[in-house]
Amino acid sequence: MSTNQDRIIIFDTTLRDGEQSPGATLNVDEKITIARQLARLGVDVIEAGFPRASSGDFEAVQKVAEIVGVEDGPIICGLARANFDDIKIAGEALKPAAKGRIHTFIATSDIHLEYKLKKSRSEVLAIIPEMVAYAKSFVDDVEFSPEDAGRSDPEFLYQVLEAAISAGATTVNIPDTVGYTTPAEFGGLIRGIKENVPNIDQAIISVHGHNDLGLAVANFLEAVKYGARQLECTINGIGERAGNAALEELVMGLHVRRQYFNPFLGRAPESTEPLTNIITQEIYKTSRLVSTLTGMMVQPNKAIVGSNAFAHESGIHQDGVLKHKLTYEIMDAESIGLTTNLIVLGKHSGRNAFRTRLTELGFDLSETDLNKAFLRFKDLADKKKEISDWDLEAIVKDEIQQPPELFRLETVQVSCGDNSKPTATVVLTTPDGEELTDAAVGTGPVDAVYKAINRVVNVPNELIEFSVKSVTAGIDAIGEVTIRLSHEGKIYSGHAANTDIIVASARAYVSALNRLYAVIGHRKTEEGRSSVVVG
Repeated sequence: MSTNQDRIIIFDTTLRDGEQSPGATLNVDEKITIARQLARLGVDVIEAGFPRASSGDFEAVQKVAEIVGVEDGPIICGLARANFDDIKIAGEALKPAAKGRIHTFIATSDIHLEYKLKKSRSEVLAIIPEMVAYAKSFVDDVEFSPEDAGRSDPEFLYQVLEAAISAGATTVNIPDTVGYTTPAEFGGLIRGIKENVPNIDQAIISVHGHNDLGLAVANFLEAVKYGARQLECTINGIGERAGNAALEELVMGLHVRRQYFNPFLGRAPESTEPLTNIITQEIYKTSRLVSTLTGMMVQPNKAIVGSNAFAHESGIHQDGVLKHKLTYEIMDAESIGLTTNLIVLGKHSGRNAFRTRLTELGFDLSETDLNKAFLRFKDLADKKKEISDWDLEAIVKDEIQQPPELFRLETVQVSCGDNSKPTATVVLTTPDGEELTDAAVGTGPVDAVYKAINRVVNVPNELIEFSVKSVTAGIDAIGEVTIRLSHEGKIYSGHAANTDIIVASARAYVSALNRLYAVIGHRKTEEGRSSVVVG
């Protein structure tokens, strides 16, 4: 990669670090769907996974490399620890990519050396050039990360980075692995690297940071001022623990305040040239897609993409915005692709018009998914007078994000009222093709539905989150339901959308159970019900 320093490279790790969020596990098809949208968004590098972690991760990286890693597409990156096996497997997974990158890492802080690696500084210093050179035998583009750099001794860090660059690393990444540093400290760390690593001009300085103290974005923007030119981030800021630096916040921060940041990149303050390659109008769409597929809702007051980000409740603010937007808005909602456009489709629209509109919205569905989505659209068109793009996105994403149907919900019926006990009856088809019916009483209709489903599925789980939101305003709005289950310390998410919130709740629950069931396996019991086999 060129070491050109006049723009910011966006390295997206949603599919790797973002997927480490509890309950955010993605299957291969979902990863490909997100990777395609990331390419439309204009990210420079997609870290598609950790190939050595599992066969599923290997397949996902390989498929993303093949389908999205085309000549004019983004660089596809695979993570690898600094050892021969990890690097070899990453190299194999990245073979289909036109532009592949191996991202190898090893810890450098004294606390990690002593308690995790149980190695001395000199041992680690000997491993780094050997492993970077080995990675270089598979790809020309090698990134090296000294894990926990934020808590590493700066003098040792300088030696580590010099050795990695001398061995062929084209990017050196400085991770604040535990989200410990403050902006002044992180900026000072980058400045020290620029001033004390003799061959630093031969590599791009990257930064990676977690949001444990809510400072990740601030740290990154400070790092840009001192020479960082690649930012490693995730959509919606998802990731391990409190998450990563949020791509949308970094990109729009650089976009809105480019007159401030221009001089740090050697540009005239008044330059209007974008500081990144991101197509900002794709931000909102990407945010919703990742939220839907991971089952991780975006908080309403989330910067840039939250539902309240462009809302004004205060009368003073409303009056000001009506008179002139710039009084209380520093960017247009349209700049991130947030619109209220209505699609020119109705119940008499054909599949051709439907397919064309989906293409305009960025969806590329298989024939099977298109047919399923079209049936859902026709059903919705019979119920609603006006269908927005948001409605259309909701039903399409609801179809493409569902896991394989091990259990299939056939029927759900509830009876409830202020003077009656909420009762639900459900009919499910089991993985063996048997149709089973059961009923239950609950504290409310959704609770009754979930208890009835549990009686059929018989997989131990704990419901730890249930959230509902409407896609659009109005009594006929589509309701999106997201739930998260816990089983033996692992979290599984489910998502569904429907104009009937009870149906959406039931489908979301079955979706999460299917994810759980696919992982743990099953066997038939004597009663003809399923139970868990852990092995």
